Amino acid sequence: MTDKKKTTKKAGKIPKKGTTASKKKSLDKIEQIHGKEENFEPTSLDQIWGDTGLNKYSTFDKDEYRTYLDDLNKTDLQQHAIKIGLVPIRERNRLTANLITAFQQHVAQYQKPSQGPPPDSPGIDPEIEKILSEGR
Repeated sequence: MTDKKKTTKKAGKIPKKGTTASKKKSLDKIEQIHGKEENFEPTSLDQIWGDTGLNKYSTFDKDEYRTYLDDLNKTDLQQHAIKIGLVPIRERNRLTANLITAFQQHVAQYQKPSQGPPPDSPGIDPEIEKILSEGR
């Protein structure tokens, strides 16, 4: 007779490295989802008539604009500054910083968060509301 060994599978066995069960997601691929919707309200008549603001910079993403500036040589960077409306200066770092500041101001003009309806005030006494409404 031959002795046969039975192998049993352990229930709580941890998978070895390299298998799919032990891989962790890298932080670059993880996205956080929130319930906030980004609705922006128009702040000028041009925006009401359909101006998106992309004609000046062609993007609203700061990182994308920074990579665009990094790809430009010094002469093209100065020409871009003139096109935007800035005085070109010799120092590349200062000129890039000035262009990014102008870009952020432009984006802020087009991305004013919309305000929801005013919150109700259930705890205010009607007599106090009457006094406060007299100044209108």
